[in-house]
Amino acid sequence: MPQTEVQAGAAGFRRASRIASLEISEIVQLAERSAVLRAEGRDVISFATGEPDFPTPQHVVDAAHAAALAGKTRYPATVGTPELRAAIAKINGVTPKEVIVSTGAKQVLANAMLATLEPGDEVVMPAPYWTSYSDIVSMAEGRPVVVPCPMTEGFKLSPAALEAHITPRTRWLMLNSPSNPSGAIYDRQEIKALAEVLARYPDVWIVADEIYEHLNFVPFHSFTAVAPELSERTLIVNGVSKAYSMTGWRIGWGIGPTELIKAMGAVQGQITSGACSIAQAAALEALTGDQALLDDRRATLLARRDKVVSALNAVPGIECPVPDGAFYAFPNIEGAMAACGFSSDAEFCAWLLDEAGIAIVPGRAFGLPGHARLSFAYSDKELDAGLARISATVSSRIAQ
Repeated sequence: MPQTEVQAGAAGFRRASRIASLEISEIVQLAERSAVLRAEGRDVISFATGEPDFPTPQHVVDAAHAAALAGKTRYPATVGTPELRAAIAKINGVTPKEVIVSTGAKQVLANAMLATLEPGDEVVMPAPYWTSYSDIVSMAEGRPVVVPCPMTEGFKLSPAALEAHITPRTRWLMLNSPSNPSGAIYDRQEIKALAEVLARYPDVWIVADEIYEHLNFVPFHSFTAVAPELSERTLIVNGVSKAYSMTGWRIGWGIGPTELIKAMGAVQGQITSGACSIAQAAALEALTGDQALLDDRRATLLARRDKVVSALNAVPGIECPVPDGAFYAFPNIEGAMAACGFSSDAEFCAWLLDEAGIAIVPGRAFGLPGHARLSFAYSDKELDAGLARISATVSSRIAQ
């Protein structure tokens, strides 16, 4: 690759051009800033991270312990243990050869982009999108093609907008349902309409990120279940992090055509090899053990969602739609920004952290400025205290 601009540092350090613009995500930066403020004695409530406050189920922890005691501590197969791949395949109606297990869903996405993109290939990315999407594509030397999907359109990609952004260089569409950060879920007809467009462009593949599959408040439909005719060019991304409160276990998986899975395995084999054997044993138990906890946790999150949406809509200048799934609210804050004298969502969120000790993520991090993401995967006590602070702080500033 021709060498372009690089960043030079001490002792001749040079950052490769392919990562010249990469930084730690704004979500992580906010979480770290919150931790620093707490260490300084500040009372900070962070709603910035997408991490459930529920514990990992005890039977899952017990399965990991048993696996360790049984000596399952050797290098696992690069693409996942046979047992876990078989379980994922059975649940999804595919063969184990169509499954790869990785160190989190993020690695699945990175594997796919590194395995398929040539420099300048385009990836259509409806905004708002999860923050890592664009950086992963850029790291693989692709070009993110961002398609704004405003609140007035339910934060969803329309067939017309999709077709307008497909070019001869388009290689992938990244579709996330339920969505992080908006919580939007594509219904059956919306998926069919997008599939009709994609059917006309056989060189465009689909990433269907379904990591929040079980955190739905309206019916959820998997992309390939609705559009099986596109399964030969679709990669389903999922994992145990969100539904089973296993963020630190770092297990995600991809389901797709065997040639794609082989290529992704080749990439993974030169970066991490197989995911942690103990964590894979835990994930196997999560998928095959008692599933009743999913309904219980969904009910808890539904109550929290309604509390958060109601409270945010009572704050002057904030308009919060009701999310269909996941555990995020993604309100429009433009009215509050203007009333408080701020010109950007980033300024507003920084002020809220400094003034009220509340961490939320500006919409610019998700490709849609003028909004902010607030996670409601926190305790009722934290939510009540934090929402009260947001209301009081914004109202006080406007009254000045």
